[in-house]
Amino acid sequence: YQVNEELMKHAKEDAIFMHCLPIRRNVEATDGVIDGTHSVIYDEAENRLHVQKAVLMSVIST
Repeated sequence: YQVNEELMKHAKEDAIFMHCLPIRRNVEATDGVIDGTHSVIYDEAENRLHVQKAVLMSVIST
């Protein structure tokens, strides 16, 4: 199973591609999808970092 440009053509116009990283380029998804306009994987990774920091602060501050 691979997410590629052909598969994304069947998705809605406002579809987004998410992945929790790390990703195996051209195995799980093609470069075109990873770096494409529908991809939010790097924003997702950044948001996850902030959530992890908040959880860690919550755990160590109690």
